Order: sequence, then C-alpha cells, then structure tokens
Amino acid sequence: MTKHVVFQMADEVAALLADPATAPVGSDTTTIHRQQLAYGPTGIALLHIERAARGLGPWKHAHAWLAAAARQPFTSGSDSHPFYGAPALAHALACMAEHHPGPYQRALDALDAQLTADIHRCIDAAHRRMDAGLLPTLSEFDAVRGLAGYGAYIVRRDPASDAAKAVLGYCVRLTEPVTDNADVVPGWWVASGPSGRQDERFPGGHANSGVAHGVAGVLALLALAARRGALVDGHRDAMRSILSWLDRWREGAGQGSVWPYWVTRAELREGRLAASAPRRPSWCYGTAGVSRAQQLAALALGDTSRQIEAEEAMVSSLTDPAQLKATTDRGLCHGTAGLAHIAARAAADARPATAGQLRATITALLMTVCPAGMGPTDAALAEIRADAGPGFLDGAAGMALALHTPATGEPPQCAWDACLLIA
Repeated sequence: MTKHVVFQMADEVAALLADPATAPVGSDTTTIHRQQLAYGPTGIALLHIERAARGLGPWKHAHAWLAAAARQPFTSGSDSHPFYGAPALAHALACMAEHHPGPYQRALDALDAQLTADIHRCIDAAHRRMDAGLLPTLSEFDAVRGLAGYGAYIVRRDPASDAAKAVLGYCVRLTEPVTDNADVVPGWWVASGPSGRQDERFPGGHANSGVAHGVAGVLALLALAARRGALVDGHRDAMRSILSWLDRWREGAGQGSVWPYWVTRAELREGRLAASAPRRPSWCYGTAGVSRAQQLAALALGDTSRQIEAEEAMVSSLTDPAQLKATTDRGLCHGTAGLAHIAARAAADARPATAGQLRATITALLMTVCPAGMGPTDAALAEIRADAGPGFLDGAAGMALALHTPATGEPPQCAWDACLLIA
C-alpha cells in the first residue's frame, strides 16, 4: 500500500507539472531559474523524460519543459557550471536523446563541443593553480559547480575522449597532499567555508567530505569511470588515497560508521573530530552519499571487505533513529525520497545479505513521503508550493523522480541521476 500511495503521489506531481504554461509554479521557475538544473525547467523535464521512458506519460511534457528552458540562449564558458547554463541543458538533452536521438542530436553535438572546450579551460586553470602551490576552491572540483560534475557528464557520454581522460587525470593529481601553513593537507583542502566563501567559523579552511561539494564526489567519479573501463595513470591509487582519508575520520554511530561533513583545521591539528549532534545521512553531505561512493570504489577495486563496510554503514545510517530524526524534508538532495533512491541504487550492487537489508529500509523511508491524513493530490500540490518549490534538487519534481526506482524496484530508464554521481 505504501508504495502504491507514493507512486500515486509521483503521478500527481507529474500531472500538476505537465505543462509549464499551466503548472502551479511561480514565474521564477522559467525566468530567474531558467538555466538552473536544480530549480528550473531542465530539472522538471527530467521527471517527464523518465516517466515517458517508463511508459507512464507522454513525451510531449518533457519537450514542453525543454522548450520552455531553451527559448533563449544558454550561458556557457566561465559563467556556467554543471548545474547551470549549457551543461544543465546538455544533461537533460542527453537523457532525452537516449530515447529520441534524432530531434535533439544536433543541439546535443553543439553542447558537447562547448562542454569539451569548457572542461579543458577549467583543467588548464586548475593545473596552473596546482603548479603555483595554491589551494583549490570548492567550485574547481565539486559535483555541482566543478570538474567532478563535468566528469559525470563527459565520462557517461564519451569515456574514451581526451576530455574524460583529462578530468580523471586532474582528479588523480587533486589527491596529492600539499603543505599549507606548515600543515600537510589533502589536495582538496580549501581555504573557505562550506559555502565557498571565507567564513570566520572555518579559520584555516576545511576538507569537505560530501558528494555534492567534497571529495566523495571525486571518489565516485573515479570509481564510476573505472567501472566503465576509463582508467588513467594513478587512478586506483587516487581512489585508495581518498578512501584512506575517509578511514581516518570515520566514527561509529548506531550499528555502523558515519563520516563528518567536513574536517576543520583545528580538527586536523588535534587529530580528532569535535563533538557534534547526529546529522542527516543525505546525498549531498551525509553518510548515505559517502557510503555509496565507497561502495562504488570498492566494486571498482574488487575490495570485498570495504564493500561490506560501506553497505553496512548505509544500512545503519538509514535505520538509526538519531540520524533519521535529523532528516526533516522529503526531497532528493537531503530528504527521504533521495535516501530511498540511493538505497535502491546501492541494493542493486550490494552483496545478497546487505541487499536485502537495504531494500528493507525503503518502505519506512517511503512512508514519510506522503504525510498521514493527506491524500496524494493534496500532498503533491503542497510539495510544489512549499519553500523548496517545484524543482529537481530540493523540490517536488526531484522528490517524485526519486520515488520511481524504490517504488518499482526497476533502475532508471534514463541516466537522470548521473549528475548525482551515484550511478
């Protein structure tokens, strides 16, 4: 019954967001956020692409949202990034072209050429920065704004390309330690706070652990590339370096392990983490995302012991009352729908014992999606009109999209979640 109800809610979200001209959304969706994958029409298009590929809706809804996005030119070059501008449109068009290559191929070819140029530009700048002995910014390497995000796209589209090899080579070099103010820090240490700006709460900067903005995204990219046969010199050693760092900062919680969102300069110098309250497991920063990245790395390296540890950590994070209590929304990025999707993706790759445990967490996660006493239609409309809005990363479209695989047990029919570096 739970899976039926949440799937009905996904149907209702899709129906309410069928047409950009009549959808109950603010004008920001197609104006201010037009180029944003996280909040705009390209993210909503992903919901309709996946549903059409599953035979749950017509392709015209996906086309309508893509058309709404593309009425004006998209930003490219240094003002764009994987979740904004031409790269965001390219991700959605690539998903569409998996099923309808003809009408979209010319536009996609042009976008691929632009993204290839942008990738090489970013990598050249990154190597100049490394040569000068400077620290990176989060936006240089992360999954949302940086080269891990570009890598997610190009490794899926053309894993043998020079651009893919260049991104992977950059990721390998990023794992080399550097000396900063007499401290030996990992190559992904940044001088800023997690926002990417200077922050007095982070004197000396930090090392970010998450998939969205930290080194787990780099690890996931290296692992996914290796599983596709795209390897560069130092590839496996780079994965092991990241895993060694994560091992250093692993802590016990519930029946498994957790990883900090970040490590500060003071914690690095003291060799231990400051005490903190339980944190939500989440894709963007939490243990669900970090453990999925480690599971992928273990599979790429053939490391059965690490695979078991990663899967057990995920099971624990999705059943620990303290961590689940910290999860207060239903979205894709850091909510329960996103956790259910990650659990389903991880279960498909897991060893039999933990696969069953992971699947067993899904029902409880899905139960939180449609609040008790509220029907699917009202719940869907409330989600669209909530502060998170109708979009992909935090909003209703992403929530609905994330329900399909856990509710059906079937993998996505288009690579919509490739931008998340979880598959």
